[in-house]
Amino acid sequence: MEQLIQFSIFFILTAAVAAITYFKCRNVKRNKNDSKDYFLAGGGLSWVVVAGSLMMTNISAEQIVGMNGAQMLLVAWWEIAAALGLVILARWLIPIYYKYNCTTTTELLERKYNDKGIRAMVSVLFMLGYAFILLPVVLYTGSLFMKSMFGLTMSVTAIAVIFAIVGAIYAIFGGLRAIAISDTLNGIGLLVMGCIVSYLAMNAINWDLSGIPIERLTLVGDNDSEIPWHTLLTGMIFIQIFYWGTNMVITQRALAAKSVKEAQKGLYAAVVMKLLIPIIVVLPGIVAFKLYGDINDVAYGRLVGDILPSWLSGAFAAVMAGAVLSSFNSCLNSAAALYTCDIHQNYVNKNADVRKIGTIVALIFTVIAVLLVPIFAQPDSILALLQELNGLYSMPVLAAFICALAFKNISGLAIKCGLVFGVALYALFTFYWEPMLHYIHLMAITLLLTIGFTVSINAILPAEEAEPNDA
Repeated sequence: MEQLIQFSIFFILTAAVAAITYFKCRNVKRNKNDSKDYFLAGGGLSWVVVAGSLMMTNISAEQIVGMNGAQMLLVAWWEIAAALGLVILARWLIPIYYKYNCTTTTELLERKYNDKGIRAMVSVLFMLGYAFILLPVVLYTGSLFMKSMFGLTMSVTAIAVIFAIVGAIYAIFGGLRAIAISDTLNGIGLLVMGCIVSYLAMNAINWDLSGIPIERLTLVGDNDSEIPWHTLLTGMIFIQIFYWGTNMVITQRALAAKSVKEAQKGLYAAVVMKLLIPIIVVLPGIVAFKLYGDINDVAYGRLVGDILPSWLSGAFAAVMAGAVLSSFNSCLNSAAALYTCDIHQNYVNKNADVRKIGTIVALIFTVIAVLLVPIFAQPDSILALLQELNGLYSMPVLAAFICALAFKNISGLAIKCGLVFGVALYALFTFYWEPMLHYIHLMAITLLLTIGFTVSINAILPAEEAEPNDA
């Protein structure tokens, strides 16, 4: 009977969000050939929706499950540093994107270098990262949470298939407008339910954190920790600038606002929320350590299953499912936007049916993500794995953006060479030669060496190769 109550509330709330989203979007007129309409919601999002969609895209199962799975205060630095990344996006980068009327973040590179090949290369790097890293991780962590919370007998992969199908429906039929509306509704629920879980978790241990090792309660990480203190001075800020400032999955929300001012208001609201998020994504994991010991990524699902009454756990499962779907369908929509706008319209058919092409791309990415879910079931810390693998494309891409904004007369060829160099260098660090340095340091080294390599290549190119830009 208890499980029936859980599932009933889960399905009622999930269906309610879908119904509200449908009624909000059903009478909106769409142009199937207008990429801004489909991928940027026609540029009509308010700051409230921008903030809500941004947070739900970011705070999904891989964040909640992964960060709580670390079971230590130290990982709160990801949220604290994210606030700085958001400020940089709001203060400096968003006005530039709007100045160039960009549909995708990569479009800025084409405008700066007058080279659509750079835009295509960076888009391909983003899409590879989404297909082989972000999408399968989102499906895996969301499915793991549902399995551990409800004690389901279904395999993680089977649950992932269900998430993938529903997420693809949102992305394909609703576009960014539907995603943003559902995000905002689920975001309110997630914040409320997340705080309730944290309160009940602390109540379960009588608000007493004694007995937990001091290394799990400190913000100063030693050399062997997940985030050594000195990495905060090197790669951490670059990771945040890339993620919040250039990553299409995130920046797309701000690009879809009614104006620069509206986008900035939404981003500053998100800054405030990010500074409060550790209460939801860190504290319960620490409590779980005191209750169960070191159980890694299973921690949050087990804790929630134990402390919430059946009717409330059903509601929480609904908002968690919404968080998973938010990140998944947002990523699908961004991948479709990158391929359609940066590659298909530039190289195949400028007047293509945007919705049709986006649908095909979303389906392909969905299948790839589902097939890769079992691979991500292996590591102890899904958060650490995700951050480490992201360096394969994040730092080379960030180097291209920095060169575009900080230097004049950098040629397109030099940027392309830099992108290849950066990917190869980080792959060398990660898979073949492992220097005695933390991966966050290696990301900073990759970025700086890639910028240096790009500038050096540009200096030895024949003068006619370099085309001035207005950076």
